Amino acid sequence: MSVTGLYGSCEPNEREERVIELVAEGLKNSEVADAMGTTENTVKNHLRVIFDKLGFWNRVELALWYESRRDGSRPF
Repeated sequence: MSVTGLYGSCEPNEREERVIELVAEGLKNSEVADAMGTTENTVKNHLRVIFDKLGFWNRVELALWYESRRDGSRPF
């Protein structure tokens, strides 16, 4: 049984996973947008949803979470 929240599943979808990867690499929102072929506002919306899903307040928490998960067998 999967856990659901305000935005559906509490697990990031594929697009959100890509945003997380790029943010963890240290890219700015505008750079993430360029890499994904989207707008900076769309990236900001993805980040808001990601923060809500995972219970984070900022990019640093997100990047630390990503790095800790990347070292294990499951990236997300």
